[in-house]
Amino acid sequence: MKNDNKKGFYFKQYEAPFQSPFDKLFGIFKELITHTSGDFDEAIDWLRELDKEYKLTDEHYTIDDFIEDLKKKGYIRDELKDDGTSGIGITAKTERAIRQQALDTIFGNLKRSGSGNHKTKHSGNGDEHTGEFREFHFGDGLERISLTESLRNAQINNGVADFMLTENDLVVEETQFKSQMSTVLMIDISHSMILYGEDRITPAKKVAMALAELITTRYPKDTLDILVFGNDAWTIAIRDLPYLKVGPFHTNTVAGLQLAMDILRRKRNTNKQIFMITDGKPSCVREKDGSYYMNSNGLDEYIVDKCYNQAQQARKLHIPITTFMIANDPYLQQFVNRFTEANQGKAFYTGLKGLGEMIFEDYETNRKKRIK
Repeated sequence: MKNDNKKGFYFKQYEAPFQSPFDKLFGIFKELITHTSGDFDEAIDWLRELDKEYKLTDEHYTIDDFIEDLKKKGYIRDELKDDGTSGIGITAKTERAIRQQALDTIFGNLKRSGSGNHKTKHSGNGDEHTGEFREFHFGDGLERISLTESLRNAQINNGVADFMLTENDLVVEETQFKSQMSTVLMIDISHSMILYGEDRITPAKKVAMALAELITTRYPKDTLDILVFGNDAWTIAIRDLPYLKVGPFHTNTVAGLQLAMDILRRKRNTNKQIFMITDGKPSCVREKDGSYYMNSNGLDEYIVDKCYNQAQQARKLHIPITTFMIANDPYLQQFVNRFTEANQGKAFYTGLKGLGEMIFEDYETNRKKRIK
C-alpha cells in the first residue's frame, strides 16, 4: 500500500485574505479620520488623492459608492457645522471602529479574554488559577484540592497495592487575588506636539484609544480617565478622542497632575496610577489669583519646583507616575529624571514608534502590583 502521509513544511506564494472593496477602503478611511481629527470632508479629500495615486477603486466601486455605503451602514450622518452649513459627521459606530483599529494595530498580539480583573503578586484564596501547587494547609477550601496531583502523591507515598489517601498527600493549586486598577492618562496638547513638521498628537490619540478599548473590553472593572493639558487641564470623554486637536498652548504640567490626583482621590480602588505623554518641558503654571506665569525659555526653576512638589504629593498618595517623554533633549531628561525620583515612578524616553507597546507593557506590569 502506498503511504501518502507526508510530513514537513509546504511553501507557497502569499495570498492576501479577501477584502471587499468597502472593507479595503474602510481601513484606510479610519486611519485618515484619525489624522484629520474627525473631519470627514478632509479625510475623503485625502482618500480621493490616494485613489488617484494608488488606484484603490475601479469603475465598479468608486469613492462615491463607498460614501453611500458608509451612510447605509451607519458610520456617517448628516449634521450642521459650527458655521450653520450642512455637512457630514462620523457616528459613535465609527468612533468604536477607530478605537478597535487602534487596539488591533498597537496591541495586535493581545489575546482577548473574559471580563478580567488585575492579578496581584500575592497568592491566596483567589479565583484565578496559577498552575502552581503546594501542600494542603488547615483552612484551605476543599474545592481547591487538586484531585489528580493528590492521587499521584498517594500512589508515590503509599504504593498501589495498599492504596490510601491521607491528609499529607493532599495538594492544592495556588490562586491569585485580584484587584482593580484606576488609571489616568494625561496627554500634552501644547503647540509643540505639532512643531518641527512632526505630528505627535495623532500617535498619542491612537494610544489613548487603544488603551480605552483594551480596558473597556478586557478589564471592564478597571477605570480609565483621560485628561489633556495645555495652559490648563481638563478631562475628555473617550468618545472625544478622535476629535482631539493641539492648541496654541504652553505646557501646564502642574495643572494636569493636580487634576489627575483629584480624580484618583475619588476612586475606591487600591491600585492607582498616572500615565503622562508629553514632548516638552513645563512652561506654565496658574497662580492663586487666576493669572498665568509662563516662561518657555529653558527650565524655569519656579515652574519645575512646583512639578517636583506634585510628584512628591502623588508619592504620598501611593500614586506612581509613568512619564513617556517623546523627546531626547539632555536638559529635559535631567528634569524627567529628577521628577521621576521625586515620585519613585518610572520614565521612558521614546520616539513615536513603539509608544503604544511600551504603555501596554507598563500597564500589564503595574496591574500585577498591589499597593498597600
